[in-house]
Amino acid sequence: MGLHTATIRWQRDHATFSDNKYSRAHTWHFDGGAVVPASASPHIVRVPYSDPAGVDPEEAFVASLSSCHMLWFLGIAAERGFVVDAYEDAAEGTLARESDGVLRMTRVVLRPRVSWSAPVPDADTVHALHHAAHAACFIANSVRTTVDVEPVG
Repeated sequence: MGLHTATIRWQRDHATFSDNKYSRAHTWHFDGGAVVPASASPHIVRVPYSDPAGVDPEEAFVASLSSCHMLWFLGIAAERGFVVDAYEDAAEGTLARESDGVLRMTRVVLRPRVSWSAPVPDADTVHALHHAAHAACFIANSVRTTVDVEPVG
C-alpha cells in the first residue's frame, strides 16, 4: 500500500571509535520535514555515550504501537458515531532476555484513557472499539511482541 521511509544520520564526534567511547546520538529525518533527536537507550549504553534526551528505538517501538492503535481507535469510533474529546495512552514496553538468550521487546501494554462527548459508549462498546482497533493496527499485526490493551477509565 505504500513505501514508508526514514533517513537515519550519525556522525562520529572527535572521540575514538574502536574503544566504544563514542556518542550514540543521531537523528531521524522524515519525509514531512520532522527531525527527531535519537540515541541508544541509557539503559543499554551509559551516559555520556547515549543521550537521555533522544528517543531510543525501544521507546519508538512502543510509541509506534500506541500511535497506530490510537489512530485506528479514533477512526472506528468516528465511523460508529462516537465523539472522542481526548485520548491519552501511558504505554509501556518490556525488554527482556528470552530463553534463547536474545533480548526482545516481549510485551507492550497500552493503557488508553479516553474522554467522550455524548453519547458516551458503555464499557462493552469501548472494549469492542479497542478490540477492533487492535485487530486493524498493521504495526501490531507486524510484530511477534505481545500487545495488550488495558483501557483506563
